Amino acid sequence: MGRNKTNNVFEKGLAAGVALIFLAVIAYIAIVSAVGEVSYCCEKTVNNAWCQNAPQDKCDSSYRKVPTSCEATSYCKLGTCIDSQEGTCMENTPQKVCEDSGGVWNEGKMDEIPQCSLGCCLIGDQAAFVTQTRCKRLSSLYGLETDFRTNIGSEIECIASATSDVKGACVFEDPEEMARTCKFITKRECRKMEASSPDSNVEFYEGLLCSAEELATNCGPSERTTCIEGRDEVFFVDSCGNPANIYDASKIKDKNYWTKAYGKEKSCGFSSADGNAGSSGCGNCDYFLGSTCKSYERGKDRVKPTYGDNICRDLSCNYLGKKYKHGETWCADASGTDKSLPGSRHFRLVCYNGEVSIEPCADFRQEVCVQDDIDGFKTAACRVNKWQDCSSQTTKKDCENKDRRDCKWSSIGCVPENAPGFNFWEEDTEAESLCSIADTQCTVVFEKGLTGKEKCVKNCECLSESWKKEMNNACISLGDCGGSTNFIGVEGYNS
Repeated sequence: MGRNKTNNVFEKGLAAGVALIFLAVIAYIAIVSAVGEVSYCCEKTVNNAWCQNAPQDKCDSSYRKVPTSCEATSYCKLGTCIDSQEGTCMENTPQKVCEDSGGVWNEGKMDEIPQCSLGCCLIGDQAAFVTQTRCKRLSSLYGLETDFRTNIGSEIECIASATSDVKGACVFEDPEEMARTCKFITKRECRKMEASSPDSNVEFYEGLLCSAEELATNCGPSERTTCIEGRDEVFFVDSCGNPANIYDASKIKDKNYWTKAYGKEKSCGFSSADGNAGSSGCGNCDYFLGSTCKSYERGKDRVKPTYGDNICRDLSCNYLGKKYKHGETWCADASGTDKSLPGSRHFRLVCYNGEVSIEPCADFRQEVCVQDDIDGFKTAACRVNKWQDCSSQTTKKDCENKDRRDCKWSSIGCVPENAPGFNFWEEDTEAESLCSIADTQCTVVFEKGLTGKEKCVKNCECLSESWKKEMNNACISLGDCGGSTNFIGVEGYNS
């Protein structure tokens, strides 16, 4: 009877029978245009965002706009970005982003563009499989002539072709010193000396050092070391100033080590994982493993070399308590916290020659940093955040098509995988329209019995903290919407 009376009261609209609670929530995934409004692809919006679908009045009148989706346009279509100065090519880049970074955009694939054709670049006794422009750039950095070969079609074949002329002891009579002396040079260079000085009695001994006792020259062992341009290792130097074998403190008095030339693979520490970085007794440095020959400096090098004044300098980096290898790149943000918070942006960090440099990705998270780990070596890059058409996808398959967009499928539909940011503090921005259309209401209905005790009978889940958190997270996934702290931990003024 009590329940029937309560229902009658409710049907008659009596206040004592019902209590209504309205909760405003910011959560819904569908971003829709107003009735009759046509969506344009703006090359640039009035809020300085590139290549976005928006109403016509949101497009900057100084730039191109057409009433279609951006992926169907030429100026926002992905292509290859060519850096003509550095000689590098990057695929899947929008035209405007490429041009703004000083590059030249081409709609073709990298292997279809002549400027991106790869060949073998020989630099001294090293090789790299790169473009011809990149080869010229690398050659200029080392002060060497460009040697670019298009007839070598693979990186493996390229590296295998990087063989230097054989070296050895070039022995000759020094007319000024009246002594038998020596230079450790290539056979070709020695033959040139012989041709230019036929009376000098020049002889070449392949694979021998100038300090070899059997050559009877005035060159002998010493405790000095040197760095050689274009090489990573620390080398012994004989008394005539010629480079000898790789520095090995344990071989300082070894006659055989001062007689024959030993290759890198037969020298000390060849299997070292860190290229003998910071070793006091071994100079078998390896730039690609994180070390190179440098003059010893107190404070920079943890130990002093046993002999000589050069050491394998450790090129790794220490950043926020972690050690990174030379050449590693990784993703970080300004605070080390959530990268989707208002005011945050993505950053790419680089460890190079012992120092960490920070490279920001585009603001408002229009670019995101992506990172990979290959056999323990971190690599990262900034790339365009393709979030603009997530809300218009109605199936999980279309939503998670990574070739077209950066979206994820959730319990409420398709949302950006990397929430974008907005300049929400300014008037007349996309932020207000994008966030406001994500509003909804949840009406919770209570009934009051004859005893006066209230009981929730409809939409009761809207009262739970988990539901409110779920709805707020859905809103935040659209961009800088919803209730949250910013990237430095300060709460917004609206809860």
